[in-house]
Amino acid sequence: MSTDPSHFLSNIIGSSVTVKLHNGVKYAGVLQSIDGFMNVVLQNGTEVAGESSRTYGDVFIRGNNGMYE
Repeated sequence: MSTDPSHFLSNIIGSSVTVKLHNGVKYAGVLQSIDGFMNVVLQNGTEVAGESSRTYGDVFIRGNNGMYE
């Protein structure tokens, strides 16, 4: 049974989320938008890589780079 995630995703806009990429890098921030291709925009994004992290203003993540679990 497949489900359409668009309802769930529209409900979490404005919430803090973490997005994991195929290469294992994680980005945390506030979800600003997501489209049908799963392209994600995070506000106040932070790259989380083990003990270190980098802070960015906005983070744009292309949908085909995200990991789906």
